[in-house]
Amino acid sequence: MAERESDVVVIGAGAAGLMCAIEAGKRGRRVVVLEHNAQIGRKILISGGGRCNFTNLHTRPENFLSANPHFAKSALARYSPQDFIALVRKHRIPYHEKTLGQLFCDGSAREIISLLEAECAAAGVACDTGCTVRNVEPKSGFRLETDRTTLQAESIVVATGGLSIPKIGATSFGYGLARQFGLRVQACRPALTPLTFAKQQQMEFADLAGVSLEVTARASGAVFRERMLFTHRGLSGPAILQVSSYWEPGCEVEIDLMPDCSVARLFAERRAVADRSEAHTILGTVLPKRLAKRWLELRGISKPLASWSDSEIQTVSESLHAWRFIPAGTEGFEKAEVTAGGVDTDEISSKTFEAKNVPRLYFVGEVLDVTGHLGGFNFQWAWASGHAAGQFV
Repeated sequence: MAERESDVVVIGAGAAGLMCAIEAGKRGRRVVVLEHNAQIGRKILISGGGRCNFTNLHTRPENFLSANPHFAKSALARYSPQDFIALVRKHRIPYHEKTLGQLFCDGSAREIISLLEAECAAAGVACDTGCTVRNVEPKSGFRLETDRTTLQAESIVVATGGLSIPKIGATSFGYGLARQFGLRVQACRPALTPLTFAKQQQMEFADLAGVSLEVTARASGAVFRERMLFTHRGLSGPAILQVSSYWEPGCEVEIDLMPDCSVARLFAERRAVADRSEAHTILGTVLPKRLAKRWLELRGISKPLASWSDSEIQTVSESLHAWRFIPAGTEGFEKAEVTAGGVDTDEISSKTFEAKNVPRLYFVGEVLDVTGHLGGFNFQWAWASGHAAGQFV
């Protein structure tokens, strides 16, 4: 087996790994990127519905979860959304803004891949795809054995991502490597993933699959106002994906199904004019009709609104504005967009991304215990952490 020498080996050709490789290559470092998939950027290609939600204009440290909420501040300050936008413009990639500062390619996520490939080529970075790392050991720097060669490197960058979406190659390799070198790893869990109903609620709501509405969702102190979607197994949509990152098993989720309308006021006003309409018809003017009808059916109320009591109006109003339930669980890593938890940031320099007690070993991107909100924040973390490490490896 032939042995190759390199200054830097980056394990993982995702957003963070490629950005780090590009920056290191610009500094004249000999860089090899190893990717076990047959192509680079698999997760980039499927992101944003195939259009890659490549950053968010409103990125702030508050958009990230971590056991150390301060860790991400330095890298995010040094590489902003505008910095990546400048790179997108340099490559003449048309893009547009959707809601809440989210930026997407007008065309395809493939354009971001092409950008990264071009930047790698310009920086002299070699990318080896379909190459699996078998073993890493400290030896005059690091010695890496793969399924096709052996490499000797001064520095290693671990950019292997998390456990999310195993069908495109996600593995626990990065966490195992961290533990091998004595680094702590925060417990990993699925994040930005749909929530599932317990059996009774699934029976009650399964036929509402496809119904969508804007809500305010709360879990473990986090509050998000975005759209929610009923599915065959539970709830999804941006609001639910957001709170899933904070939700813990056995804890309650609270949802305001009508954040812009007071149900009590609506019903009281219509009752006052002796409206003989069925309550679900009136409720269906401000809620999806199928949901309005089911909601009242489940509460055994079928009489016209004019005959409702004050207590009935109040009870239904409270149920709609503060629907509380305990999810059975989540759809897991198979449907999770990212992984919460990861390599403990207390073990890593927030300036260089080098392990504090293992010289020349670096960790960037999702493998670290830094998880962004939905909407391009995780990409911005990948670019920022990769850029930061690339200045030092």
